[in-house]
Amino acid sequence: MSQRITILPETLTNKIAAGEVVERPASVIKELIENALDAGATDISVEITAGGRRRIRVSDNGHGMSREDALLSLERHATSKIKIDSDLENILTLGFRGEALPSIASVSRFSLATREPASAEGTEIILEGGRVRDVRACGMAPGTVISVEQIFFNLPARLKFMKSAETEAAHVADVVARMAVSRPDVAFSCISDDRELLKQQRSDLQRRLAQVVGKDSSLHLFPLAADDTYISITGFISAPPLIRSGTQAIYTFINGRFIRDKVVQHAIMQAYRGVIDRGRYPVVALFIVLPPGEVDVNVHPTKHEVRFRRQSAVHDAIQAAIEEVLSKSPWLTTPIIAGVAPKEFPAQAYRERIAAAAQTSLAMQPQTPHQSLSPQQYSTASVIKTVTPERSATINETAQQFRPDLAQSEDNGYFSSLAIIGQFHSEYILCQSGSELVIIDQHAASERVAYQLLKQQCQSGGIESQRLLFPETIELSFSEVAVAVRFCSDLAGIGFELEPFGGTTLLVSAAPRLVARKTPVILIRDLLSDLEKFGTSAAFNDVLDSLLSRIACHSVIRGMHLLEQRQIRELLQRMDNTDFAASCPHGRPVSHVVTLIELQKIFKRT
Repeated sequence: MSQRITILPETLTNKIAAGEVVERPASVIKELIENALDAGATDISVEITAGGRRRIRVSDNGHGMSREDALLSLERHATSKIKIDSDLENILTLGFRGEALPSIASVSRFSLATREPASAEGTEIILEGGRVRDVRACGMAPGTVISVEQIFFNLPARLKFMKSAETEAAHVADVVARMAVSRPDVAFSCISDDRELLKQQRSDLQRRLAQVVGKDSSLHLFPLAADDTYISITGFISAPPLIRSGTQAIYTFINGRFIRDKVVQHAIMQAYRGVIDRGRYPVVALFIVLPPGEVDVNVHPTKHEVRFRRQSAVHDAIQAAIEEVLSKSPWLTTPIIAGVAPKEFPAQAYRERIAAAAQTSLAMQPQTPHQSLSPQQYSTASVIKTVTPERSATINETAQQFRPDLAQSEDNGYFSSLAIIGQFHSEYILCQSGSELVIIDQHAASERVAYQLLKQQCQSGGIESQRLLFPETIELSFSEVAVAVRFCSDLAGIGFELEPFGGTTLLVSAAPRLVARKTPVILIRDLLSDLEKFGTSAAFNDVLDSLLSRIACHSVIRGMHLLEQRQIRELLQRMDNTDFAASCPHGRPVSHVVTLIELQKIFKRT
């Protein structure tokens, strides 16, 4: 009988192992930076060519290696981090498996130059496809320099899955930025095709985080510190005005290692529940320190996933630490409710207070003085109010009897024929149609009208754009900048004019007329987040309706907003001119009808 099972050759097993560790140039750089930090480096430089596909060079000023250690480091499972089984339960270094260097060398043309401070000369080792070609002495400063050229040259199947040079360079810069946040005491630089993407000198955490997420963000970052016998949590969290449309600005570290863990992220979002809108994410940098034996980092080849021995304790500690800062509302200089100190707010009250602040920061139109009221004050005020700006009541005037506005438009449409009663909670319009009470969500209705207008403009040749009197700058991640550049012409077709302004900054020169007078920065972030998953402009048309819906959502009234009767009447007339006024573009209902019979049943009159 023939033998079916054979032992794979070493060259093939190395390529298989490399597939687990080396996904793209960014993962190569992550592994090399981790090794540099473990070596005690205080200055790390990254240089790439063609997004890292042609060349990667990482240099550091760490303690370097001797000739013997340098040769041994290129063998599989050779490491200085662990020696016995019990060391796996006490890992405090970033690397420990001894797989990174041999895996990278097996799929590239690789060179390693290193020198110890006490040595008179360094050692340079040249490899190709994992095979050593040359070992020689060299002159260099103490530290290590690793060059990786023509990555995946011997794995064409993997090479064809790589993205464009701009996309790969953006991923590299994001990795360097993430590592820079983890170690503000280390200087980092990143150069792509002789263009400096990132340069950060040694500083403190708040300054380093502000350099990564935007220079103006430091005003909205607040320190966090919680410590007990089991877990220590330090870092910074953001106020409601500093939010993102994705999780790219959530930096979480366990014992110094960057992780993406569902337990940690859930705890963060639970703490922010009611503070920021759904679908928004805060800027967070959390450094969590646990006893090494309480967390297992040997779960995934990329080491981004971990397992906690006491998962619920970690979750609750993170949530409580963030809530402790949020409950103080440090971004609010005065209490919203007079006569009540911030420390006296119960949990639900402070969530409502913070939610009001978040709504104010995200409002897209100037608010009237009445809108400074808190949700609690709204609930104690009159629930039904007809706005009559032409006449303001004085102290001596008696309250007038309520009368619905029975004036009807010449238009015979359904919404135009409704009798306006007033507003409830400054969010819902109350109308009467015969024996029916019609409740209209003013945001959903305004969104449907704006979406219809944008769609008509798009079909007729282009959305009406308006140049900004003072162009605005927007700080993005490197990935978001790459997306903006890739879809620049497509975004111009829907009214946006964006251009690079150096580093991770974009200049916004024009925006759709509907949003030009508002703040387009949050909208642009949302659009780039939607487009990031698509690789080519051909996919732009597939998501055009979604993008128009998002623009419409940002262009109209949001949250509690008082309307005059004239504004309500105009909105109802425009709703009659839409092709589908029953729901907003996102599928939420625009109106709800309560019949007289239903009301009579509630009050037990039938």
